[in-house]
Amino acid sequence: MSVHEAAIHWQHAPHATEPNTYSRNHSVSLNGQQEVAVSASVEFKGDPDCADPEQLLISAVSSCHMLFFLAIAEMQGFQVESYQDDPKGYLERNDKKGMAITRIELSPRITFGGDKVPDEEAINKMHSKAHSSCFIRNSVTAEVTINAV
Repeated sequence: MSVHEAAIHWQHAPHATEPNTYSRNHSVSLNGQQEVAVSASVEFKGDPDCADPEQLLISAVSSCHMLFFLAIAEMQGFQVESYQDDPKGYLERNDKKGMAITRIELSPRITFGGDKVPDEEAINKMHSKAHSSCFIRNSVTAEVTINAV
């Protein structure tokens, strides 16, 4: 077991463009050193220059999948040279009449190096194992799909 912590700080301030409401901007501190500027998504009066919680969620799913994929590839003797993804999350009405990230699509693009390069079947198996192993994916109710490029 491990414990993961963050610190959130918000201070009342006027909204930059709407005087009748407050700023959604706040900061998230990670490991006490990294500061992430966060706000609500633009659709909810957030700052477009900040990350939003939905982006942080989908990037966490993508990052977790990648880290498991890299570990599995290494254990199987494959050398990954680069891994890129542009995950998309869909905020939609759910069956409980609320809003939720209901779907997350990962689109990893992977470049392999070295003498041993996996075929498409091996890559799909590594993605499947990474998908079932990812702690973050196992923690969310959103459907997560992998559209490997």
